[in-house]
Amino acid sequence: MIKTEIIRVNPEAPDGEALAQAAAILRQGGLVAFPTETVYGLGAVIYNRTSVQKIFTVKGRPGDNPLIVHIYREEQLHELARETSATALILARRFWPGPLTMILPKKEGIPAEVSAGLPTVAVRWPSHPVARELLRQTDRPVAAPSANLSGRPSPTRGSHVIADLDGKVEMIIDAGPTGVGVESTVLDLTSARPRILRPGGVTREMLEAVLGEGSVDAPEQVKTDRPLAPGMKYRHYAPQAPIHFMAGAPASIHRFLQGRIEEARQAGKKIGILAYDEDRSAVPSLPEVEFLSLGRRTNPAEGAERLFHLLRLCDQVGVEEIYAVAPPRTGVGEAVYNRLFKAAGGKVEEIK
Repeated sequence: MIKTEIIRVNPEAPDGEALAQAAAILRQGGLVAFPTETVYGLGAVIYNRTSVQKIFTVKGRPGDNPLIVHIYREEQLHELARETSATALILARRFWPGPLTMILPKKEGIPAEVSAGLPTVAVRWPSHPVARELLRQTDRPVAAPSANLSGRPSPTRGSHVIADLDGKVEMIIDAGPTGVGVESTVLDLTSARPRILRPGGVTREMLEAVLGEGSVDAPEQVKTDRPLAPGMKYRHYAPQAPIHFMAGAPASIHRFLQGRIEEARQAGKKIGILAYDEDRSAVPSLPEVEFLSLGRRTNPAEGAERLFHLLRLCDQVGVEEIYAVAPPRTGVGEAVYNRLFKAAGGKVEEIK
């Protein structure tokens, strides 16, 4: 166990002196957890192989799960990628800085640990002002998966990182809640057609508005036994209680929930209902039931921002089972659906 320094930074006016200290830790081989606009990341300079390996050790992350490299200027993209297609440049100029990760052929010299032995590199340029200033002062590409223990809900608040990583890393920068709330979209640009490997804040609709309708393959069209990007293979984002992920018409789901609530009441078991404001009327106020609102069904961005915090809240209040209502699969709702599907072990219950 090491002594973790925790610094709190105003995201609107980042403290340059504090971030200079964090940048020095990164350059010297330490690990720093820092906010991005999606979730908090756990960073190490990519050219320090020992530091990169420490990320896997600290998180308990499988070694075949590649990392995303964070940059702060476009020139660093050419430092990392062997080829940069016209499509990549178009998307970079439209969506960077922002929650889009692009997978490209990697240059020689990038440690195998960063790409999990793959011939590609995943790159993104975050928009969070703290992340941008930290990366500018570090002046090196930084590998940074989510700053949580592997398999746990991703951290969207500094308190989440502290709960998982205090005593395990050199520094945690707490800048309050993140904005988007789910990890970046991962887009593979090494195939004949762009393909989304992980949905996120840059939606398929947004990508196709730039590249053309029908030009981007969805995650369901990607078949592989080896994870090409984070979040593809392993059970992720999971709280301690098992999740029942439910899809179906609201009326059918409401009837189903009422049955589960009655069972919980009779058994004295506490359950969590992860649903939308429109579902609240179907959930009675009982000590055995914790209603956790994803916001309005018509506004998927609210659910994305709240999701991981609510999953962690389930652990804090001690629910024994979670029933989660599937979001509409439009816009960033696709990313919320993906995360809940993964948290439920890749299962969805169709409620009739």
